[in-house]
Amino acid sequence: MKSAKLYMVPNLLGEGSPKLSLAPDVLDTIRSLRYFIVENEKYARRFLVGCGMRDILSEVEFSLLNEHTPAEEFGFLMEPVMNGISAGILSDAGCPGIADPGAELVNMAHLNNIEVIPLTGPSSILLALIGSGLNGQQFAFRGYLPVKPAQRIRRIRELEQFSGKSRETQLFIEAPYRNNQVLSDLLKVLSPDTRLCLAVNLTQPDQLIKTMDVKSWKNNKPELNKKPTVFLFLA
Repeated sequence: MKSAKLYMVPNLLGEGSPKLSLAPDVLDTIRSLRYFIVENEKYARRFLVGCGMRDILSEVEFSLLNEHTPAEEFGFLMEPVMNGISAGILSDAGCPGIADPGAELVNMAHLNNIEVIPLTGPSSILLALIGSGLNGQQFAFRGYLPVKPAQRIRRIRELEQFSGKSRETQLFIEAPYRNNQVLSDLLKVLSPDTRLCLAVNLTQPDQLIKTMDVKSWKNNKPELNKKPTVFLFLA
């Protein structure tokens, strides 16, 4: 039986062509796969068509992995890989395994001596950090903040205190429809001199990466509703 591999397949961060964003060798690898574990089959099919797989899409098998997938189904998702079929894990946007359940399957692959190969592509977290001018030597990605306002405000205060002591850049993301409320909370809670970066619609024509202190943001508050955004701050 041939040795299967588990590929971590990077998706785009927005509209565009994979052929313009991904290296030729990455595209060749993606086109060689016939089994994909995806968050959303519709979006996955659209991405693979953009990679040049339209004519062979009928040969591709899809399995779903998202926040609703129960842990007892992970073994089923990995069964083809265990039987020698290489697979690609594909998120709706950006690199899989970060802020999504893909890491569980990667861990399963390691436990079963299956080689895991991350492919290079756009990562909103790294692009935001690179463009922020904040501390790139020490940083932490905090995922999503609490949804409930009181808990979110408490968490922002905790992270700012930690950042002030450690000089560590804090990064997090939010569901795009909650961005404006999160920004309002940040401007209300953070100290006036804390540096805040907003990285909005990364890789898109209207991309914005801007870092200012909080007191300056209060007079230049942007509209973020439904715009994918990475928030970063350094106290």
